[in-house]
Amino acid sequence: MVFETQDAAEWQSAVPRIRAELGLTDASMLRVETLCGRAEQPTVYRLSRFVPYPRAEETTQA
Repeated sequence: MVFETQDAAEWQSAVPRIRAELGLTDASMLRVETLCGRAEQPTVYRLSRFVPYPRAEETTQA
């Protein structure tokens, strides 16, 4: 996870900035989650970065 907030306005302004800072230009490498809240828990916005599994040839060379 790269970023998490309960503030929708903070989420809207932070995501483009974080993507630029981390050089995350490939949208397929990002996971954007909105965990819907209820009366007891607020909504949570989360940005995560995918970490790919090593390819088979990379693990056999070690």
